[in-house]
Amino acid sequence: MARRISMATRSELVEAIVERYRSGIRSDKRLILDEFVAVTGYHRKHAIRVLRQRASKIPGNKRHSLRYGGDVREALVVLWEASERLCSKRLRPLIPVLLSALERHGRLELDAALRGRLLTMSPATMDRLLAEVRVVARGGQRRRAGMSSAVRRSVPVRTFGDWNDPPPGYVEVDFVAHSGTSSSGSFVQTIVLTDIATGWTECVPVRTRDSGNVIVAIKQARSFFPFPLLGVDFDNDSAFMNEFVVSWCRSEELEVTRSRAYRKNDQAHVEQKNGAIVRRLVGYGRFVGAEATAALGKLYAVVRLYGNLFQPSFKLQEKTRIGARVIKRYHPPVPPAARVLAHPGVAEADKQRLQA
Repeated sequence: MARRISMATRSELVEAIVERYRSGIRSDKRLILDEFVAVTGYHRKHAIRVLRQRASKIPGNKRHSLRYGGDVREALVVLWEASERLCSKRLRPLIPVLLSALERHGRLELDAALRGRLLTMSPATMDRLLAEVRVVARGGQRRRAGMSSAVRRSVPVRTFGDWNDPPPGYVEVDFVAHSGTSSSGSFVQTIVLTDIATGWTECVPVRTRDSGNVIVAIKQARSFFPFPLLGVDFDNDSAFMNEFVVSWCRSEELEVTRSRAYRKNDQAHVEQKNGAIVRRLVGYGRFVGAEATAALGKLYAVVRLYGNLFQPSFKLQEKTRIGARVIKRYHPPVPPAARVLAHPGVAEADKQRLQA
């Protein structure tokens, strides 16, 4: 039985012997074919077809006509610029409209053949013809690969077990979507910030998932906390993991970390508040527009002091694993404000302001 060889080796073998097979006499072809079948393990009839087809593909003097030449490219560039540089899939249905308008105003003069090529061109062909032009339009740089991914890679990961009893001021941040049964379109979302050490939680509604709105919401929540913020821990949401939000946090001397992708337990503190506060208070309905955002803001302003000053909450003391069993022990439940007043890491001035 012939030893199995890779497809790449078979292709190299065909390239090496096809010329000898094509130009050889009948007896030489028989010997070449015997050796080729022994090496490749092909059936003899299949080996004959492979060598004949490869021989017929040897390039000759035949020249293929170029369907889309420089004149088509130049006309396509004019159409692309007139469309405000649309992507090819959106540009194609717009070409008949733009073409007649540009011809009417004397911007293009095309013959029937060239016009027909432009009207029947596929989006893939447009992308191929516009590739170099798009590079020039971007200042000579190729398309940058995933800025959000680059920002995400620059932010260190912090898991649930990495907190190690931090001082007050390190918060986990998460979005709660008020989209109802459909996530399409624009809808209000709530940014929830939960302090790791004390459990103090602030909720701020935002009308849209915009970087500017995220920064404004963090500023607003920052003014509500009874102690200065020291760090923010985001998930991998692109609304957080972008250059604007991360750069602003670092400029404000906030330590920026993130959870692992698809590991909600890394943000267990804020995930618990999403359900215990936001969902329990607001539910799962859909909220859209400025009026709904303002109404949620008024609701959170009323509830925040009630929850932080008077609602006792548990805080994990230790977690022990015995085989597959996990044993958790908690501190006695007290309101977040009591933890703030009892924590030695909070300044006396902040404690006095909270008491007042």
